[in-house]
Amino acid sequence: MKVFGVGIVGCGLIGHKRAKALGGSGKLVACADLDAGRAENLARVAGAQVFLDWRELVRSPLVDVVIIATLHDSLAEITLSAAQAGKHVLVEKPAARNAAELMPVIAAVKQQDIKVHVGFNHRYHRSLRKAKEIVNSGALGELMFVRARYGHGARVGYEKEWRSNPALSGGGELIDQGPHLIDLSRWFLGDFVEVQGFAHTYFWDMPVDDNGFMLLKTVKKQTAFLHVSCTEWKNLFSMEIYGTKGKIDLSGLGGSYGLEKITWYKMLPEMGPPETTSWEYPMSDDSWAVEITEFFDDIRLNREPISSLADASAALDIVEQIYRESGYDHCA
Repeated sequence: MKVFGVGIVGCGLIGHKRAKALGGSGKLVACADLDAGRAENLARVAGAQVFLDWRELVRSPLVDVVIIATLHDSLAEITLSAAQAGKHVLVEKPAARNAAELMPVIAAVKQQDIKVHVGFNHRYHRSLRKAKEIVNSGALGELMFVRARYGHGARVGYEKEWRSNPALSGGGELIDQGPHLIDLSRWFLGDFVEVQGFAHTYFWDMPVDDNGFMLLKTVKKQTAFLHVSCTEWKNLFSMEIYGTKGKIDLSGLGGSYGLEKITWYKMLPEMGPPETTSWEYPMSDDSWAVEITEFFDDIRLNREPISSLADASAALDIVEQIYRESGYDHCA
């Protein structure tokens, strides 16, 4: 079985997570970062080559797959160059600052015999995989709506970090944690054709939003009611999926977000108190490993990744529409 040579561009926290999750199917052979020390630190563990210019990394014959974990402003540019160099790509969400940046990337990928996967790793958490299994079995009946919240606590100086600079980030909380909730909701409900929302800066002194509210509807009026916040004060992940035969309640992502847990409330014929089953996942997060393993299999089997540039574009379209309606034209 082929072992893929992997190059990582962006050697911060997420780059380290991706490198750690490669398993036996991928070997880290190249690292690049604007901070040479960070690239050297990650490369040292695997004996990988360090590149001061990511353009040289994507052209390296040692590299089969490029993982891009940079700031938002360079995600699309690096993906485009890697695609043009004939490399397979895993690019972190949101994959670009706006949907327009993805258009040339999507066009280039169609001209190449390569695969591009967008890193929506939340789909691969144990609780979300279990929820998808239950929904796909039909046990929840026809889905009606999703209600979800995602937010993180405060840290001193947040308003001075790169996420508060729209030129680097493309926006605030709505483009940061929002794409995860949008993507998960689309994963369960399908495409949204009606978009309402509001982004606002309540607390932080910065030119981007610190809270985003969304009301999204499918053709069948299945609705996602979503809230993302960086004034949550205590990290939180909560998602409820409602069907005509019961509901699923998901909470936590492990670590600072608390114990990862899913509870299935199965409606009984006589209704009343539902039959309740819960699963808890106190073990370490394996979403990164499950995701990259699936992507390596996509490449080997010549199948299209289920987490695609089209998914990223759909999420960004929603984010941009809400930014425009909320007066954040510099983020749209």
